[in-house]
Amino acid sequence: MVYNWQRPDWPNFVYNLSGLEDLLLYFAEETGNITGILQAAPENVKAENLLNIMVSEAIKTSEIEGEYISRQDVVSSIRNNLGLNSSPQAVKDKRAKGLSTLMIDVRKTFADILTEEKLFEWHVMLLGENKAVNSGIWRKGVEPMQVISGTIGREKIYFEAPPSVRVPQEMQRFIKWFNETAPGGSQEIKRAPVRSAIAHLFFESIHPFEDGNGRIGRVLAEKALSQTMGRPVMLSLSRKIEADRKSYYNALETAQSSNEITDWIRYFVQIICDAQFEAKEILNSTLKKTKFYDQFKNSFNERQAKAIKKMLETGPDDFKGGMTAKKYMSINKTSKATATRDLQYLVEINALIITGGGRSISYLLPI
Repeated sequence: MVYNWQRPDWPNFVYNLSGLEDLLLYFAEETGNITGILQAAPENVKAENLLNIMVSEAIKTSEIEGEYISRQDVVSSIRNNLGLNSSPQAVKDKRAKGLSTLMIDVRKTFADILTEEKLFEWHVMLLGENKAVNSGIWRKGVEPMQVISGTIGREKIYFEAPPSVRVPQEMQRFIKWFNETAPGGSQEIKRAPVRSAIAHLFFESIHPFEDGNGRIGRVLAEKALSQTMGRPVMLSLSRKIEADRKSYYNALETAQSSNEITDWIRYFVQIICDAQFEAKEILNSTLKKTKFYDQFKNSFNERQAKAIKKMLETGPDDFKGGMTAKKYMSINKTSKATATRDLQYLVEINALIITGGGRSISYLLPI
């Protein structure tokens, strides 16, 4: 198979945006809508929404690579970095701490030009001082850098990146392209999703590091979006990619066989729009949660407040099945009788609603 970087027209990507006008218009309109909602939202809502988005991105970008990190450590680390904890919380998982630091830095420096030094810095944040991986430098060695999956003896090579000796030159060209296509650059790409799609594909095709290329590549897609939008992006690309990893890898494999990338851009723009729609839903949910808690906060005893807070703080895919007496007992270290009595009171004041029956009874938030 001949890969994109082996072709004489590399990296002169060509594409046709006809048929994407509606999606690009939708993205632009929703960007304005979300900006308006955020500007009108209380500061605590903005902070909570940012936390939800960043936690989702940190966890899902790792899951795409088959790594599963502690959600609680990610939450604690991001809250520490954002100054949301009155005193820093302990973070046991070093991967969570490094990834959270990376996410914060990407947001803080979104408008800065891209440099080799910044990419090395991000790589060290992500992988730390890992003896198994050379962090903070381009990959070296003579062995081919291949993306492979499958069982031993039945492996499939999805992609082979340029030899290590070519990486410094290829990355100089990528960094130059990234900065020239930014707002005000000599080759500015005005449509944020299009630039983001190309940036991700371009970087992934070079695969410049020994490890962490997917996570850094998605960070670059976010930076490209943020720069062209003029503010830190408020969505999780990785959440939508991880929901259908097979389609992501298939689209990437096809795109890396040619420098005609119309199909790739169509795929990635759709991912961005889906992520943006979900981000708006999360923002609306955060607003509803805040309104709910403000309405009932003076009606809860200490145990009830702790349980409700736990329910409110979980992400959209967590706390499945709702609150149960067993979960309530675990959260508060209390008896079944007390748990049942507390939950019944919450139902009476309409702070919770009942679903199911008998032994399968559970309680949901009415939002």
